[in-house]
Amino acid sequence: MAKNSAVSVSRQNEIISAAIEVFAEMGFYRATTAKVAERTNISQPYIFKFFSTKEELLRAALKTSWTRIADSFNQVVSTVPPELLEKELITAYEKIMYEHRNEVLLQMQAQTIMDAPIVEVMREGFDNIRQIVLNAFVEAGIPEPAERTMLFLARGMLCNISMALDMPELMKTDD
Repeated sequence: MAKNSAVSVSRQNEIISAAIEVFAEMGFYRATTAKVAERTNISQPYIFKFFSTKEELLRAALKTSWTRIADSFNQVVSTVPPELLEKELITAYEKIMYEHRNEVLLQMQAQTIMDAPIVEVMREGFDNIRQIVLNAFVEAGIPEPAERTMLFLARGMLCNISMALDMPELMKTDD
């Protein structure tokens, strides 16, 4: 029984990974569960064993992407000294941007989907990241932690645009 459960979780994760790719490449509205099934080498009806709708699959994909960022940031917060905190959070996010580009592109697209369940997943994910950063900045004794958190998040969004448009000059600083 446990083996079947592990296989199901593994298959569900494969479907989510394929959905992230397909949604990022095609956009949510143009993408189909048939395309996700093709990418995963399964039948389309098998997807519905795990996800009752395409929207539910999108929500799972978005939650996966937000969890990756949260886990990465929590790892940094728990291991680096306060004076390196912001720099290491930036490095962690840059790594995510390059290793999981499709997840970042998916989040960027999802910001334009006004369906309440999608907005809620995006709001919860973004707020969780904001709280992690804000709490870390407060604990580190960083002056004006709320302002620095806002600037940190704004820089992250600019990095997303820079990556999506292949405009690295947007990320250059004077230092």
